[in-house]
Amino acid sequence: MKYVVAPEASPKDRDADPKYYLVSKNQGKINLYELAADIAGRSSLTRGDIENCLSNFLDQLPNYLKKGYSVQMGDFGTLRLSLSSTGSDSPEDVSVANLKKVKIIFTPSSKLKKEIETTPLEKL
Repeated sequence: MKYVVAPEASPKDRDADPKYYLVSKNQGKINLYELAADIAGRSSLTRGDIENCLSNFLDQLPNYLKKGYSVQMGDFGTLRLSLSSTGSDSPEDVSVANLKKVKIIFTPSSKLKKEIETTPLEKL
């Protein structure tokens, strides 16, 4: 994992001298085509087969989430929806109009977390 050292001011005291922190450095984006090509190199399936499978997965994922399912993806982790709403004084006053935001929550598996935590850091 690549990192840089960056100054950051304290949110509690903006006038204080900044402290320096490790900040992960994004190396760019990998698109579906590139991901499928990498996976195909490790399997007997073609890049097209993998890309088709991943595209179909992405097409179906919202349907399961909207139906209220948590989608558990093996050693990768779990996706689920979370609602944020305004409060009302009584249950009768609550309606869809109270909805403020729908978020997708990703919870990584313990195996994925461990893999990331044990990845050596490399300063840029």
